[in-house]
Amino acid sequence: MTIHAQVAHARQRLRDAGISHIESDLDARLLAQHVLGWTPERFFTDGHTPEPDGFHPSYDILVARRATREPLAYIVGSRQFWGLEFEVTPAVLIPRPSTELIVEAIRDLFPDRSAPLTVADICTGCGCVAVAIAHDRPAATVMATDISREALEVARRNAARHGVSGRVTLRHGDLLDGIDRQLDAIVANPPYVVDCARPALQPEVRDHEPAVALFGGADGLDLLTRLIREAPSRLRPGGHLVFEFGLGQDLEIERLLEGAPELTTLGVRRDLQGIARTAISQRK
Repeated sequence: MTIHAQVAHARQRLRDAGISHIESDLDARLLAQHVLGWTPERFFTDGHTPEPDGFHPSYDILVARRATREPLAYIVGSRQFWGLEFEVTPAVLIPRPSTELIVEAIRDLFPDRSAPLTVADICTGCGCVAVAIAHDRPAATVMATDISREALEVARRNAARHGVSGRVTLRHGDLLDGIDRQLDAIVANPPYVVDCARPALQPEVRDHEPAVALFGGADGLDLLTRLIREAPSRLRPGGHLVFEFGLGQDLEIERLLEGAPELTTLGVRRDLQGIARTAISQRK
């Protein structure tokens, strides 16, 4: 059987498991490329050839995992973020494109990329935001915190992978605990999903991604409320707080920021669908 034929069979198997046509097409191909070690270009030019020895058993195992709705990123062990490849495991949230808005905001707020910059990345997870900022800003130092020791180990490997271990300090702790210096910026992608939304989440999220990185209490704002309250004491005057929030939470976030006397709201950033996802404020 040709590689393309095997992928066509896998595609239908994923559709039968309830995965959308577009996602099934992409995932079936990406899993084949992962097993073969091929680029997309080679897949499209050589995929009509007979499958190599050992391909089908290895491929079938991965397709079976995906059919259980295990996320593709956990199966292949990585996900791209800010043009960089990051290791991901079930101990960490899978990076989303919308979270790149945080890195974009830091780039715009501090346009001199050669200038020193001190940042804290809260709820760092796999370290994608911390590493991306350090990689993008050669004079930046980043303190990355997380309540999960397993997540910090993943972040440690990602910092080493991209050559920024010397400028990314990893610290186990809850939010800003243990950070007592004045910072140029605090960035965060904290848990913000409403607890009662769990049944409505996609199986890939609900059944596989770590709950500690997803859920933010009855209204989804538990950690965001604390972050807004605690951040000003760690920011230098003029420093910035940049954080991600959930779909439809923009009015609540605006209210929380208006109630923080030491912060001035600078605005929000929207994702490609026009949804407000990232808040930007400044210490007075």
